[in-house]
Amino acid sequence: MFPPTPVCINASVNYSGDHHGPCSNRPALREQLPTEDIAVTNPLAVPIFRALWFATLVSNIGTWMSSVGAGWLMTSLAPDPLVVALVQVASTFPMFILALPAGALADIVDRRKLLICAQLFAIAAAGSLAFSTWAGLMTAPLLLAFTGLMAIGAALAAPAFQAIVPELVAREALQDAVTLNGLAINIARAIGPALAGLIIAATGPEAVFALNALSTMGVVLVLWRWKRKTEVSLLPPEHLSGAMRVGLRYALRSAELQSVLVRAAVFIVFASCLWALLPLIARDTLGQGAAGYGGLLGFMGIGAVVGAVLMPRLRALVSTNRISIVASILMAAALASLAAVKDFGVASTLLFGIGICWIAMMSALNGAAQASSADWVKARALAVYLLAFQGSMSLGALFWGALAGAWGIPLTLSIAAAGMAVLTLLVARRFALNTAATQDFAPSDHWPTPIVAAEPEADRGPVLITIEYHLDSNDVAAFSQTMAGMRRIRKRDGAIRWGLFEDVARPGVLIETFTVESWLEHLRQHARVSNADRVLQDAVTAFHTGDERPIIRHFIAPKR
Repeated sequence: MFPPTPVCINASVNYSGDHHGPCSNRPALREQLPTEDIAVTNPLAVPIFRALWFATLVSNIGTWMSSVGAGWLMTSLAPDPLVVALVQVASTFPMFILALPAGALADIVDRRKLLICAQLFAIAAAGSLAFSTWAGLMTAPLLLAFTGLMAIGAALAAPAFQAIVPELVAREALQDAVTLNGLAINIARAIGPALAGLIIAATGPEAVFALNALSTMGVVLVLWRWKRKTEVSLLPPEHLSGAMRVGLRYALRSAELQSVLVRAAVFIVFASCLWALLPLIARDTLGQGAAGYGGLLGFMGIGAVVGAVLMPRLRALVSTNRISIVASILMAAALASLAAVKDFGVASTLLFGIGICWIAMMSALNGAAQASSADWVKARALAVYLLAFQGSMSLGALFWGALAGAWGIPLTLSIAAAGMAVLTLLVARRFALNTAATQDFAPSDHWPTPIVAAEPEADRGPVLITIEYHLDSNDVAAFSQTMAGMRRIRKRDGAIRWGLFEDVARPGVLIETFTVESWLEHLRQHARVSNADRVLQDAVTAFHTGDERPIIRHFIAPKR
């Protein structure tokens, strides 16, 4: 039930500045529980981050072992390029379908509990895959089904896992934490595939599937012991469908996040060609067995580890956007070269270089995605990023698999390389990446609670908010240009309509209007306004010349 609150009798309220008015003694929209001091610049100095990082590293090794086992097993069950590529599709498509619902869940339920449930689901699927393979029951459709089930567990966990990183480390250490998480994945890529190749050659793929299930138990144990500090909101939680709409709206209105989405799609749709076809490159082009395939992935993983170690120094010298451009072009060149290579040693060297380029791009994309979203919507914003990432991976793998079946692997790799290079150069300047936390998305809490004669019902609406500004007539044009940024913020945070109008009877008097779906949704806007938003709002208010601050009024649709 919507919590009862004191009632103030007044007609209007100002929430454009610091003055909180006669209702400033009303309970705040949120109450933060005490949190531990995480103000250290080294993420591994934080005990919970360190424990989770090592547990995730072990789990990632198991995941890569299972991925190698699934890809290699499919080359025996159904060696057609399209069917082999479907393993990649099955492992990524659930993320495309479930990322946004999972992100919404992670923003409205306890992320720790969601992560534990998702990991247990993935363990059950991995264990079932191991048993079915050991019992000789495995078929190509069944392998795709179990791969998809494990991917469902990963999809449910991914937004929550990325969203908890800012909870574990200080803001100054966020980029290093993101890079460390990428390092864990790529250390696993260096160890897991090579280990998987040896185990598969010795015992068969069922062993790597079983080890994958066991490797995830450490993550569950760390999450179980984590005493997460939660934020208590005095507002009721969002419904799942509404939370998903809010997440999409935020992504569509956030220019910073849009740049990440475009760059991720351009890079991944072409890079997916390598992931989809590498099992066949190892087997058919290079004449390798399971151990050789694992070795190729291992070289790529080693390259990624080297790249992760070099990234902090590179970021100190070169902008993240420039690093991403160079990494994409070099990776395109390596893909084009791989199309003409039939020697294992040369291919391994190229994959080592691709690994460096891959971690550079992943660090840039993930860091920019983290830095471009506020805490209240972070899991949903990251879910939209994952949706673009995995959707591009799934659709790309399907396309490149079909193309390789028709035109052959060398030509397909060459087309992917050319596309990556050309499109990167076309979009990199317009959609630049920025991993620096230049905007403070922490809640500013500088809007006082609206003054009302009687507290409206939470679901009542729509609600119209008007803000009256008095300007010098010479400032109207500049004010209108500044208000374009305010329009984006209002619509990003919940407004379904926005407008700016000048009073024809009083030149220089302008009214900003915006409409939200319900009274509760407007109260959530109060909780969402950030320090970064306040900077723009102060710039807007600076145009106001009246003796009093701009006057805000609230109107609600009458009951019928």
